[in-house]
Formats: sequence, structure tokens, C-alpha cells
Amino acid sequence: GRLNADTARFLLLAVLIVLYMLCGAAVFSAIEQPTEREAKERWEERLENFTRRHNLSRAELRHFLREYEAASVAGIRVDDIRPRWDFTGAFYFVGTVVSTIGFGMTTPATVGGKIFLIFYGLIGCAGTILFFNLFLERLITVIAYVMKSCHERQLRRKGVLPHNSRRGSGTSEVDSLAGWKPSVYYVMLILCVASLIISCCASAMYTPIEGWSYFDSLYFCFVAFSTIGFGDLVSSQNTEYESQGLYRFGNFVFILMGVCCIYSLFNVISIVIKQSINWILMKLDCRCCHRCQRKLFRSRRNVVMPGNVRSRRNISIETDVVNESDTDGRRLSGEMISMKDFLASNKVSLAIMQKQLSETANGYPRQMSSNSKQNGFSGGVGALAIMNNRLAETSVDR
Repeated sequence: GRLNADTARFLLLAVLIVLYMLCGAAVFSAIEQPTEREAKERWEERLENFTRRHNLSRAELRHFLREYEAASVAGIRVDDIRPRWDFTGAFYFVGTVVSTIGFGMTTPATVGGKIFLIFYGLIGCAGTILFFNLFLERLITVIAYVMKSCHERQLRRKGVLPHNSRRGSGTSEVDSLAGWKPSVYYVMLILCVASLIISCCASAMYTPIEGWSYFDSLYFCFVAFSTIGFGDLVSSQNTEYESQGLYRFGNFVFILMGVCCIYSLFNVISIVIKQSINWILMKLDCRCCHRCQRKLFRSRRNVVMPGNVRSRRNISIETDVVNESDTDGRRLSGEMISMKDFLASNKVSLAIMQKQLSETANGYPRQMSSNSKQNGFSGGVGALAIMNNRLAETSVDR
């Protein structure tokens, strides 16, 4: 069950990613290929005119251009730029390594540097990803606190909560508020706005200092903050700047904040994508289940039908993974669970299961006491319900 749901989710996601890549390749090919052809034709024309004007053979000229390409890889440019491997340039390089941006304008040329980069990047990238995850947790905590405070004020204005109420009191309204979690969609919206504000502010700094257009600056911000790092536009590469120290510090702060916000946004968007995939699987499973329901009843004798099905209308940023593991799309579709899978997955003894089924068949199912509900063992579906009831009895007896 769980393995089948995970496999189906993985296969569907793989198919969607491949389709997404095919569509992206078609769009970019249609947009960029004509410009590439025109640039190639212009270059061939200039190369031909240059060889005729200076009476050079094309083979010698191409050999010279290949040498310049090798020098360009090593960091040599026609225009004056800052040294790539002084301490400041090296610090900028390791920042692009551990953040996984990897612009590519600076790369190690020696064997020792390449070997050191492998081990250095292995630890540095892992530590930076851990930092991003911890940043995401703190950011979600702050957002949840602010949104919960705003939600509480809204309820007080409507008169649902008293103005002197405290958290943790016995009223049902306050109890429901204590368990309230912000929606993942609100968190995604807040992160989108924060990322957009940081990108706009950074672009306003890059445009006059680097000499880029504002659109190119926004493009650089997304490429850098998302750690794609093409390297066609790279900040802080000129030899001299006005207020050079202040600009480099601002560049570092903007890239750090942008990478953290975009990384957090990607994680939240991945949750929404996962929920969408679960919804698609649920719809597909429901259609298949309606068609094959009679065949399942005839072919499988020992079955336990799931009981009450939970509704998942509100998706919380902190509970979506837990809810997903409870349902897996299988119980929502009403698929039957075989006796063998039931015992193997939940490890419930045959005596407990027979007792539960016997009481249900005789018409007097065991009633859950108020103490069991307070202990938190009530509820559940199918096999989980039987195990929870047993835990509730044990807890009450003690």
C-alpha cells in the first residue's frame, strides 16, 4: 500500500518532469535558435572579412582564437578585471561553491585545486544546505507566529474570542486557535513577495553600478538566488567600483538573503506540487476503484474496508506530510486491504482483530470512553482504528 502509493507518486512526478522539460526545450529552441543562427552568420562574415583584409589564413586565425578561448577559461579577458585568485576573488569563489551557485567564471586549473574542491565542496555544500533548512524552519516559525497573531486579532474583532482570553485556556475557541496552523498557500505568497522585494532592491543596486539594464539585473537576481548560476552575468567582477567595500558587502548580503528566500520558496512550492500529485492520484484511483469495485469484492474474500475517511480541505505548512502518510491516496479511494497485508503492516494480533470483527458483526461495537479520547488514541481508519482502540483500552486499564 504505502510502497505502491510512493511508487505511483514517484512515477507520476517523473513523467510530469519529463513533459515539463520537453515543453521547456521546445519553447527555448523556438525562441533562441533563430538568434543563434543569425549570430553565427554574422561571425562567419566578420571572420571572412578579417582574413581577407589582413591576408591571413583561416587555419592560423582559428588556432589563435582557440588559444584565446583557453586563456578565457583561465580567467584572462580583453578588458581589465580584478584578479580571480587573490583573497577577495577566492572568497567570492568559495561562496559560489558552498551555495551551489557555481557561476563558472572562476574554476580551478591545477590538479591540486580540483582535488581540494571535491572534498571542500562536499562538506561545504552539505553544511550550507543544513543552514538553509534551519533558516526555513525559523522563517516558517516567524511567519506562523505573525499570521496566528493576526488571525487571533481578527477573531477578537468579530467577537469570537474574548479580549482577555489567554492561550491554553479551556474554551473551545481558544483550543481551536492553539492548534491553528497557517496555510501553505499563504506562506508561499509571503515568500514570493519577500523574494520579489529583495530582487527589486538588489536590481536597483546592480543597475547603476554594474551598468546593466534593470531587466538584466532582475534576470541575474533570479539566476543567482535560485543557485542556477549560468555565469553570463556576474556581479562584482570589475577592478574598481565607487564605494567598493560597501558595494561588495551589499552584494554579499543581497545574495545571501535572496538564496535563503528562494530556497525556502522552492521547498514550499514542492509541498504544493506534492499535494497536486496526490490529488491527481486520488482522482485516478477513484475512477479505477469505481470500475473494479465489483471484481475486488468477488476476488478478495478476507478484506477489511476502511471506515471513516478524513477530509483534507485545509493544507497546513506543518502537517501536510503527516496527513499524507495517513491517507496515501489509498484510503481516500476506498481500496480494500487484504488480511495478510493488514497483519504484516500493522502487526496487530489475530485475537484483537477477531474480537473487533466479532463485536461489529454482533451489533454491539465497543464504545469509546471519554478517557480514551482524552488520551489521544481515538480515531483511525481500518487497521489503524483497531490498534488505536487497543492502545486506548490499555491506557484506561493502567
